Amino acid sequence: MSTDAIIGVDIGTSSSKGVLVALDGTVLRSTSRTHDPTRPREGWVEMDAELWWSEFVSISRELADAATAADAVIVAVGVSGMGPCVLVTDAAGFPLRPAILYGVDTRATRQIADLTRALGGDDVIMTRGGSALSTQSAGPKLAWLADNEPEIFARARRLFMPSSWLAWHLTGAYLLDHHSASQCTPLYDAGSHSWYEPWAVPIIGPIELPSLCWPGDVAGQVTTAAAAETGLPAGIPVIAGTIDAWSEAVSVGAQRAGDLMLMYGTTMFLVNTVPEPVTAVGLWGTVGAFPGTHNLAGGMATSGAITGWLRDLLGAGDFSELIALAAASGPGARGLLMLPYFAGERTPIQDPEARGVIAGLTISHSAGDLYRAALEATAFGVRHNIEAMRDAGGSIERIVAVGGGAQGNLWTQIVSDVTGLPQVIPTVLIGASYGAAFLAALAVTTVDIDTWNPPAEVRRPNPTLADEYNELYSLYRQLYPATRDISHALAARAGRLGDPATVSTQTSTSPSSTSDQKANPA
Repeated sequence: MSTDAIIGVDIGTSSSKGVLVALDGTVLRSTSRTHDPTRPREGWVEMDAELWWSEFVSISRELADAATAADAVIVAVGVSGMGPCVLVTDAAGFPLRPAILYGVDTRATRQIADLTRALGGDDVIMTRGGSALSTQSAGPKLAWLADNEPEIFARARRLFMPSSWLAWHLTGAYLLDHHSASQCTPLYDAGSHSWYEPWAVPIIGPIELPSLCWPGDVAGQVTTAAAAETGLPAGIPVIAGTIDAWSEAVSVGAQRAGDLMLMYGTTMFLVNTVPEPVTAVGLWGTVGAFPGTHNLAGGMATSGAITGWLRDLLGAGDFSELIALAAASGPGARGLLMLPYFAGERTPIQDPEARGVIAGLTISHSAGDLYRAALEATAFGVRHNIEAMRDAGGSIERIVAVGGGAQGNLWTQIVSDVTGLPQVIPTVLIGASYGAAFLAALAVTTVDIDTWNPPAEVRRPNPTLADEYNELYSLYRQLYPATRDISHALAARAGRLGDPATVSTQTSTSPSSTSDQKANPA
């Protein structure tokens, strides 16, 4: 007898991932395709949207073949993706330029300042939309397009993010989920769950705003044409999907008030579920993945990206060698302290001109010390965000880890030691694609995430390290203000020199991988 199954696909910063899941939550097959964004100029981070669809087609065909081999029938499709991104297309859905990525793209700083002044300041914007304008906001990126690429902007008719782009290809429906829309600040009214036209219309110009729905709502059915291209059955439902971090939170059941999802990926992301809307200038207040839910969120600009950079820089063959060396280095990395602001920083300092700093270097330091310092830097950043959330009124009662970097012991242990907080490690750590599959399963049957993905273990802090890490965290907090002016001057100098910081886009296949290659299982 055949088994009904779901596929979930997520388009991430460093890879696209797909999973074939039985309706009881059992993973039948997982796969991924790695890629890199392009960085044509300092502060610009872009990606070709056609890559999103081509990788989805490749993944879906592989999963469809796996379903046939397993005597499984695919009955629904879930999608998610990084965001908030800005992909503008013409009326036929043809991309007019590469997509501008989320908060790691910092080009729109002038538009952030101009819009903040024009709309009455941070408090006014937060009251309506939940968040102050920042590099994470989609609105200023659209304003940047209007200011700097007017010919392209004049031809733009539609706005997509990775999840909505996939849903459109599969079903022909032009829509966006409420959560993603709530990160299109200042276009969206978080109170009424609708586009706020007095602010949106002047910013979007000729673009037709997409219809709004919730992430688990059915966007439509796989069309005959999409079925022929992807190998999926025609007529099965496709959910609207949402931004990857929120799909990650769904995948591990971090949706109750007091829950904090901590995503170990190319970037580190935190989503705290709160009983009522909470706003703070340095953080993001959003609507949740489900109707009636509210989140306070934070995101670091880099985390796993730094460990991948160090691996390449040091010429290590794989992460396992560096992980062993970092473990041997010990707490404090033999006197090294790092600021992880290698691509500016998002929350809570919201400083796109911040830069990475490694303090305390001597000629006696080793690769393991550097790698340990990087892991500890991300942990200090997590603690900073958690403190900011609590100061803003967020309540953190349970932390649930997810993502490729949560698969090992060292990184998660360091985060627990630095924060002094335990973390629940769930059974399935695949993340966003698994969350997208769960949302799709909800569209066709009754399922429970606690049954799908129960806890596997709890990572508890080592109390003997509390004093040492408290001292190091105090120094960490002092290091940014002590070096900020120098970092800003260097960032400005790099901008004047026109540093291209270009990374070519490449793809490869990894049939059995379930983790982001940049987010190592330390």
